[in-house]
Amino acid sequence: MDKRNSKIAAVLCLAFFLYFFILHTIHSRSNVPYLSKDIPGIEVFNRNNVFRKDPTPPSPPPPLPRPQQINCDRSHRFYDLCTINGPTVLDPVNSTLYLSAPTNSTTVEKIRPYPRKWEKPIMAGIQEFTLISNSKSPLCQAQHNLPAIVFSAEGYTGNFFHDFNDGFIPLFITVNSVFPDNQDFILVISQAQNWWISKYGDLLHTYSKHPIIIPESETSTHCFPSATLGLISHGSMTIDPKLMPNSQALTHFRAFLDKAYKHGQNHPWKSNPPKPRARLVLATRNGGVGRVISNQNEVKHLAEEIGFDVIIFEPIPQTPLQQAYALINSSHAMVGVHGAGLTHSLFLRPGVVFMQVVPIGADWLAEVCFANSARAMGLEYLEYRIGAEESSLIDKYGKNSLLIKDPATFRGQNWSSAIMDIYLKEQNVKIDLIRFREYLKEAYKKATEFMEKKGAR
Repeated sequence: MDKRNSKIAAVLCLAFFLYFFILHTIHSRSNVPYLSKDIPGIEVFNRNNVFRKDPTPPSPPPPLPRPQQINCDRSHRFYDLCTINGPTVLDPVNSTLYLSAPTNSTTVEKIRPYPRKWEKPIMAGIQEFTLISNSKSPLCQAQHNLPAIVFSAEGYTGNFFHDFNDGFIPLFITVNSVFPDNQDFILVISQAQNWWISKYGDLLHTYSKHPIIIPESETSTHCFPSATLGLISHGSMTIDPKLMPNSQALTHFRAFLDKAYKHGQNHPWKSNPPKPRARLVLATRNGGVGRVISNQNEVKHLAEEIGFDVIIFEPIPQTPLQQAYALINSSHAMVGVHGAGLTHSLFLRPGVVFMQVVPIGADWLAEVCFANSARAMGLEYLEYRIGAEESSLIDKYGKNSLLIKDPATFRGQNWSSAIMDIYLKEQNVKIDLIRFREYLKEAYKKATEFMEKKGAR
């Protein structure tokens, strides 16, 4: 009986081996994986595309996926940055994002996604988001196949300088740092007002062509393969190429703006004298905002006398950016007193003249806000620092006041609201036309040289 059973077992083993050998041979020759037609979102292989006369070499195996987890980097002065690496569910009602995949530990993080974290009064108004792993997530009601970038449009938003300094430049840095290979993504912008979305629509949709998600306007949950919360800032109006994966600089951001506003072609500005003149944009301020040029008409006439075609530009929140870009992009020089309106200098072409008129007490602001960015973009930067006799502060405080003679000592380390109001809101400027003439002559010389290089454009 034992010998008989042994023979039967041997035959069965041989048959079993032959069965799997034949099955393996058939599978190896076909080289076509099995895909179920019932799995949503998966396309069945097209055999005509699989079998080729000259097959390409097999590609290397993909890198192992990163563990699905939540990470937050809080090491920077300007910003925090959190990532959810894995399927993410956004519940807009309670401003919570869930990592909807099992993990080995429970994580709870909180972030206010706005890059001025050192300013606590401002950050208090930024919507806080909670990130949770290893918790039961709500059901997905709107599925997206692209990752999300989440940030806030609150804070100083509405001030043109801060819209770029705290918004669009950090967004450019973040996009190119998180997705250096031009990966597509979806913008989730918290606290975005309708007017802001409308004003910057062309720019926002150059970042991402997909509909923008505003959590405060949503009640449905949204699902993403991953999410990044926060914006990376390198400092005031700057992009550090050494910190960028592909060494992008402020010139790349300027090229990005040029793409967004279609090279300024939608609203062309033309002057048609027999010989084209260098166009100078005189950025102006009016009302009780401070830093107004009280003798603006005389400055304009002086610039025209020197040879410029002068256009007065007084930007307001309702100014269409397509129109503003077209004007400034087509100009050969721009002059203005330090203020948010000079953020439009980002629209100037490399090589164009940019002159900043610096009021008393605003030296360091002028440098970090616009001088550094102008040089980084390759502009011909000129700086006109006013004297005490050109400031309206002398009438109120006297020429011997410390706040006029030595603003740095008067200010000390305290750039308080009261001191800021003195130098930025109380002060107007009456330009010394004799001294300013020499600066305008230098600006005209550089502007005409630019025109010669560009064929009078």
